[in-house]
Amino acid sequence: MSKKLFRTTLITAITALLLSGCENETLPADEGTPPDTERWITVAGALMGENPGDGNGGTMVYAVSYEDARDPNISINVFEEGFGVKSNRTARLQSSEDGNTLFNIAYTGENGGEFSRYKVNGGKQFIQEDVSVSIAQYAGSSPRWAKLFDGDRTGIAVNVTNITANNAVAGSSEPFRYYRGSATVLALDLQKVEISGYKQYQIPLTEEEELQGHTLFRLDAPVLNKAGNKVIIGTWMQKRNPLTGETESNFERLGTKSVVVDYPSLENPRMITSTVSDGDCSGYRSFNSFLADDGNIYQATQRGSNGSWILRINSNNQYDNSYRFSLDEALGITHSYIESWRYAGNGIAYVMYSHDGSAFSTFNAEERQSYLARVDLTARTARQVELPYEPDLYFFQYQGFLVNGDEVYVAVTPVGKDGHIYILNSRTAAVTKGARLLNKAGNHYIGIY
Repeated sequence: MSKKLFRTTLITAITALLLSGCENETLPADEGTPPDTERWITVAGALMGENPGDGNGGTMVYAVSYEDARDPNISINVFEEGFGVKSNRTARLQSSEDGNTLFNIAYTGENGGEFSRYKVNGGKQFIQEDVSVSIAQYAGSSPRWAKLFDGDRTGIAVNVTNITANNAVAGSSEPFRYYRGSATVLALDLQKVEISGYKQYQIPLTEEEELQGHTLFRLDAPVLNKAGNKVIIGTWMQKRNPLTGETESNFERLGTKSVVVDYPSLENPRMITSTVSDGDCSGYRSFNSFLADDGNIYQATQRGSNGSWILRINSNNQYDNSYRFSLDEALGITHSYIESWRYAGNGIAYVMYSHDGSAFSTFNAEERQSYLARVDLTARTARQVELPYEPDLYFFQYQGFLVNGDEVYVAVTPVGKDGHIYILNSRTAAVTKGARLLNKAGNHYIGIY
């Protein structure tokens, strides 16, 4: 335990003793939820592979106290002083609610698909526990996964493989009817470190959609509904030429689709479709759907014809097409793209995004500058957060937002340049600069846990 963390703990204990004779009081609503000041806060960074910003060189982590994370005079150098978690490319990290355990599924390589847990002991002291399990034979060596918000009990990994036509067998005289892949939905018991269930099946679209060549290309970003009896999984759709099988990039998109499966059985997959947006809802390397305080699920879209939207899925596990929230309209921009986001509570979320007006980066002429906005899901409004923006700020691969009480912690570092942790107050919209994040050429920070 760091000296600063010990001092914080001691002060907390003394204060509790002084107040022990008073009646217990609850905080007034306007004071919000106090943060947990005794947890470890883990900072994650992605190493470059062959090109700056590609994140393909692996992942480093480093843990600091709450007090140090908030101190702008403290410097953190995850790339020189951190611990390398097991992953050939960027690790898919998740954290326990108390910050004391880090969960990881290695992505690609000889350890691809291996789930492991690390005990967080501060600094670079991440102790891998003896138990681990590989899900590669079921979900491949590059599975997408997310931890359900169920008290650190369950993770859901998903994958789609072997997309082929129904008449793909050489010499077949059967007429074309569809392209379909084999979908896997797998449940991990995060406490016992074992596979608690999995299902594999084909997930059909409508007959008309499949005849046109539309198919389910990727699954990602599962979320548990309020009733705890359904998991909603995001999709990335694809269209192939029915005659040649070649992937088409310019086509009329379908409405946004999600897969709903029974939980915990993972059976009875069915598609639900939005009439509001035509974007995909798979996200990229982080959560893309969240159960909010009002009992609805809110879901971001990407690659749509009219920019990114935030959609709502109601308690009946159907899209609420009366809810319309275009990020383009809310921010007055065009062709927005939600790169990563996080629900913070009380109807407020923080969204990382780029758009047509973003500057092109200097490290890759194809990548655009990212921004951060505070979003009110109830009022359907958004406002850009005041940060030191520059063209090489790149959130596309960002994974980890730490929500701690009313505070949201994010790492803001351009590729190859130093930056800071920023603490965002979801109730007041205040922005506080925290610890300095030291960088190296080509690398970038991808999360706070």
